[in-house]
Amino acid sequence: MKILITGGAGFIASHLVDALISAGHKVSVLDNLSTGDIYNVNKAANFYEVDILDSFKLKSIFEFEKPDLVSHHAAQTSVRLSEESPTNDVSTNVIGTLNILNLCLTYKVKKIVFSSTCAVYSEPSYLPMDEEHPIDPKSIYGLSKYTAENYIRFFSKSSHLKYTIFRYGNVFGPRQNPLGEAGVVSIFTGQMLNGIRPVIYGDGNKTRDYVFVNDIVMANLNVLDVAGDNQTFNLASGKEISDFEIFSSVRNSIGIDVEPSFANIRKGEAERVSLSIKKANEILRWEPKTLLDQGILEVVRSIKK
Repeated sequence: MKILITGGAGFIASHLVDALISAGHKVSVLDNLSTGDIYNVNKAANFYEVDILDSFKLKSIFEFEKPDLVSHHAAQTSVRLSEESPTNDVSTNVIGTLNILNLCLTYKVKKIVFSSTCAVYSEPSYLPMDEEHPIDPKSIYGLSKYTAENYIRFFSKSSHLKYTIFRYGNVFGPRQNPLGEAGVVSIFTGQMLNGIRPVIYGDGNKTRDYVFVNDIVMANLNVLDVAGDNQTFNLASGKEISDFEIFSSVRNSIGIDVEPSFANIRKGEAERVSLSIKKANEILRWEPKTLLDQGILEVVRSIKK
């Protein structure tokens, strides 16, 4: 199968590129390298340094590659930056997605797989949150991703284009930037290894639902054919893990004696997150295999290198 991956130099998508190439697929990668790293890109993939807002260049790539499936990971993912510059956030996450959708229709792409986020949900009305949970994003980032979801659904209704939407929990693993805003496992690891006292925003009891990147890749592989057509799935572990639990696990994996400092919780962050993965389990036969401590140990080893 010919597969085009946007954001393919990034943390999650670069792992997916590796898996697809190992499975024998022909893969092309689009990335503007604003946050992605060229060294993450498998040399067997066709790589194009291009922004998804550049519709002219995108058109020439689609014309040449003629993909069967598009896996759309390119996005502005920083909650902080979405609040500082809503226009830039919407440009990438909404207009960029529309550019990809228009080309999918023009070049008769069979299916688009979209990486969305649990940030589309409101503060929990119940836990774990399933895909029918009320939508009320607390951040502009969450709002722009949900808007992109709805454009995908709208385009699909009036065309041949099938879709699968994944709402990711907190994905962690090797290649996640330890200097970025997102990815507390990598951030804590990088700080501790460099003798920096990590900061926990809030009192340490804020929870998230963590899932290892290899498990996310497996779910993406499961929907390459008709599985999950025109459906939305949560991908996570189904468990609430507190910031302090993450801190403690990283500290134990490194084997140092350090205590965190605390700061005010940041704007746009939910207090609690836990996602139901029942639907993905029943329809896609997917469930995460990597234990939290095992995954954190892999992150520590990768950053030490």
